[in-house]
Amino acid sequence: MSIKVSNLTKVYGKQKALDNVSLEIKKGEIVGLLGPNGAGKSTLMKIISCYIPPTSGQVEVMEYNVLEDALLIKELIGYLPESNPLYNEMYVREYLNFLAGIYHLENKKERIKEIIELTGLQKEQHKKISMLSKGYKQRVGLAQAFIHNPEVLILDEPTSGLDPNQLLEIRNVIKNVGENKTVLFSSHIMQEVEAICDRIIIINNGKLIADSPKNEIRKLWKDKEIIIVEFKEEIDLNLLKQIDGIESITKNEQGLIKLNVDANTDIRPKIYDFAKDHNLTLIGLQSEEISLEHIFQNLTN
Repeated sequence: MSIKVSNLTKVYGKQKALDNVSLEIKKGEIVGLLGPNGAGKSTLMKIISCYIPPTSGQVEVMEYNVLEDALLIKELIGYLPESNPLYNEMYVREYLNFLAGIYHLENKKERIKEIIELTGLQKEQHKKISMLSKGYKQRVGLAQAFIHNPEVLILDEPTSGLDPNQLLEIRNVIKNVGENKTVLFSSHIMQEVEAICDRIIIINNGKLIADSPKNEIRKLWKDKEIIIVEFKEEIDLNLLKQIDGIESITKNEQGLIKLNVDANTDIRPKIYDFAKDHNLTLIGLQSEEISLEHIFQNLTN
């Protein structure tokens, strides 16, 4: 097991940032860690990376304990923190050479060249880090996490600040690098999580509330269905709420009405009857696939 977390709790003063969290991540898994701001994601990553100690519980990385074998674990992991601290007065290649020296890498020049190509820093390698855009600084952060070819990658918001083209490139980098490694990464971009990860973990208020393979995450909401309704006329949404089986209603700027309904009840005949009884013209009625974003919102609200 690459990462094993058992009954992990972290307390800051009177605030419990993590509350009895347990999980295991196998080698070769790419796991997306989701949660609202303040949920405990960064705290969990910092403990796994040996940057802060747990209050209680146990964490093992490659069977080493974070309290007893911190130096060994730091050699085995690549960590990109959310703040991405960099030496801004160094040049990109100079910074990577400095890191290669810290890790005592053999064939430093070859490895630096390889990692520059991997992260798309060829055109920026002779610039000072302070001169780079936020997106390229993020690439430098990824480069420092990858340079020593670690067994485990801990990436906190790795796609922060990237434009759509850069997102696609970095997504492919993470997927390619992660083929034979363990990757735990956090993100607020649901599309990135779905595109990259094999498994999804959701935490909220310090508690683990979901842990599922990506292709099974929607089963967490198996008793729910989303129905999209469109009427020609303006309607009173309070009247719709009176239909049995409708749990909540939202309406977008285009006039489409989204109904969260009980999947065990076929609501469609009731909507037809509703339109007839109120002399309304029903011009759209269809089911919508439940998105990861919808599941996230419902589990964390």
